[in-house]
Amino acid sequence: MVRDIVRRDFLKGVGAAGAAGLTGLSGCIGGGGGGGGGPEGLVVIGYPESGIQLFRDYYSASDGSEEILVPDGLRSGSMPGQVGNDMANVTGTAPAAGGPNQETFNQLFQDEYGAAPGVFTSQCYDSVAVQLLANAAAGENSGPAIKEQMRRVANPGGMTVGPDNLVEGVEAAANGEDVSYEGASSSVNFNEQGDPAEAAYSIWEFDAANNGTTDVETQSFEGDNPDGNGPAADSGPGGSDREMTVGILLPETGDLAAVGQPMIQAAQIPVMQVNDANPAGLSVNAEIEDTQTSPDAGVSAAQSLVSAGVPSVCGSASSGVNVPVSQQAFIPNEIVGCSPSSTALSVSNLEDDDFIFRTAPSDFLQGRVMAQVMAERLEVSSVSTLFVNNDYGQQLSERFSNVFADQFDGEVYNQVAFNIGESSYSSVIESALSGPEN
Repeated sequence: MVRDIVRRDFLKGVGAAGAAGLTGLSGCIGGGGGGGGGPEGLVVIGYPESGIQLFRDYYSASDGSEEILVPDGLRSGSMPGQVGNDMANVTGTAPAAGGPNQETFNQLFQDEYGAAPGVFTSQCYDSVAVQLLANAAAGENSGPAIKEQMRRVANPGGMTVGPDNLVEGVEAAANGEDVSYEGASSSVNFNEQGDPAEAAYSIWEFDAANNGTTDVETQSFEGDNPDGNGPAADSGPGGSDREMTVGILLPETGDLAAVGQPMIQAAQIPVMQVNDANPAGLSVNAEIEDTQTSPDAGVSAAQSLVSAGVPSVCGSASSGVNVPVSQQAFIPNEIVGCSPSSTALSVSNLEDDDFIFRTAPSDFLQGRVMAQVMAERLEVSSVSTLFVNNDYGQQLSERFSNVFADQFDGEVYNQVAFNIGESSYSSVIESALSGPEN
């Protein structure tokens, strides 16, 4: 991707003042460059299927002089080819596979599927692995019993368990021993809200020449309580010679299908590990349902898992689906939900009776990471945001905007919502590229 390398290296060389002067030569609509008072940067929050059309319309309206920052929801290596532009002015952030057992998981995925793992795949593995450990410790397919074991098997204390010795860990949990899971995505210590108490984030770019994305840098961030806290059982009864059940509720189709299918593959690896070894006579029945990246379809699929007697579920993926699924299916039916990729702040604020967990960090943290990257790495002082019109998009846009303005002295011109599945996004792009609202 020669253009990307040359452009970025040159801008770093000339510095912020020189870069501003260069963008002033543009004659197209554009932020730093149109002379019309538009923003220097854009934050675009959405999903690949709608993002393709949105970016097509953006490059039709702009010369690409704005620095664009996107979160993990738009990380799909096929996008530049589908958009028809190398997207060299786009930088991304994403929760990274920064756990102590990342390399072990990567090799497991490569060995099983002959491909490198994708975004949120390590979080999927960790979600199912913790649920199987909690199920083994609980000794029964019961949501309330598994809930009490989630922090006990994940947070510090006991035999260290990871992807390389998960089978031994399941057997130890079934024998009533204390275990502490150390994951691929993070250490998987749950805080009081059931969120990861620490997380790594990658800064990435599109690699159009290779139909992929490339991590540029990874940074680790801790929350207020990196050791985690919240209610947990003092011990686990365990039990042997039975079938454990786990649900996998992720998008095989719809807006997140491109990233959802590798996530489903990753979620099945712990199931295969246990079924291949049958520790303590334990086996696993995995029930898989498709959310279609739709709230209505997601709730319907979740109700199917409820009817099947599933006690805990890896899912769902997007916050716009996870919130209604949790409220309408998981919480009232006392089923543990552990999402590998739902990051909206609203998930932390659910009245969930401690049934809802995540192996992906909250957007409270990602919003700050994005503001820092925009201000310090991309050296942008004015932005607009374009966000998908759901909890995930609205809350991440607000969090980014607040931190960018309050902590980095940036100016946010406009926050513009867009709907999934529109045939054209020209009008919302025009609003985002315009000057500050009066």
